[in-house]
Amino acid sequence: MANIPEIFESMKNAYNTGSIDEDRSYYFSLDDYKYTVTFAKGKIKVEEGKTVDEADCVLKTSADMFAKIWGGYKPGMMDFMSGKIKTNNPTLLQEFGSAFTK
Repeated sequence: MANIPEIFESMKNAYNTGSIDEDRSYYFSLDDYKYTVTFAKGKIKVEEGKTVDEADCVLKTSADMFAKIWGGYKPGMMDFMSGKIKTNNPTLLQEFGSAFTK
């Protein structure tokens, strides 16, 4: 089983400061794990649960799939088309992924 809390905790140090220069919010629903990550004034904030009413980008997938993606797996169209990965904004999701050094 993926250690989701550890991954989200590591984001604070892995974030390339200023790589997301606009205020944004991301909500992650990963099985039983729920996290909100916000960027404001070039800084990152990671919180457990849903802490915004309407996130700019929502990702729903399994904890294992998220850990795989965080580890470098590049999901293909079939991952999205099969429903293994669901998002309301693929462009912002890509932006999120490229904002970290892993």
